[in-house]
Amino acid sequence: MDKDQVKGKVNETAGKATGDDSQELKGKVQQEAGKIKEKAEDLKDNVAGEINKLFDKKDKEDKNR
Repeated sequence: MDKDQVKGKVNETAGKATGDDSQELKGKVQQEAGKIKEKAEDLKDNVAGEINKLFDKKDKEDKNR
């Protein structure tokens, strides 16, 4: 869970406790934004890993020539 998700949960809970629908909604939006950031970071890492595998494969092929 990233900091946006934590802040969002705090805002959502505070909004529920005080009856502030706007703050509750803001918290939910923050949580979703945090989830999206987390997924984007995972995707970036996966793509970088696959690219590195391709470069490693190419390097091995070049060494075997």
